[in-house]
Amino acid sequence: MPTIMPISDLRNYTDVLKEVDTNSRVYLTRNGRGAYAIMSVEEADELDRLRAVHAVLSDLKRAEERSEREGWVSDEEMQKEMGLED
Repeated sequence: MPTIMPISDLRNYTDVLKEVDTNSRVYLTRNGRGAYAIMSVEEADELDRLRAVHAVLSDLKRAEERSEREGWVSDEEMQKEMGLED
């Protein structure tokens, strides 16, 4: 269950930070609406890693769809294109 606090509670930021751990974010509100989230560095790193994985998988899916439409490039063609021919 997330912890939800008004942003004014940051006056006592040490109390707010005690609520943050790897499995628990603290959501801060401004005028009764969600405004910010505080999370651990480990969770932020994991979120960045997942975004990167999602981006790579999305690129691979688009590449596969394009190759199905336009055709695949053979290994020999790729080596020639890259200048790796013997």
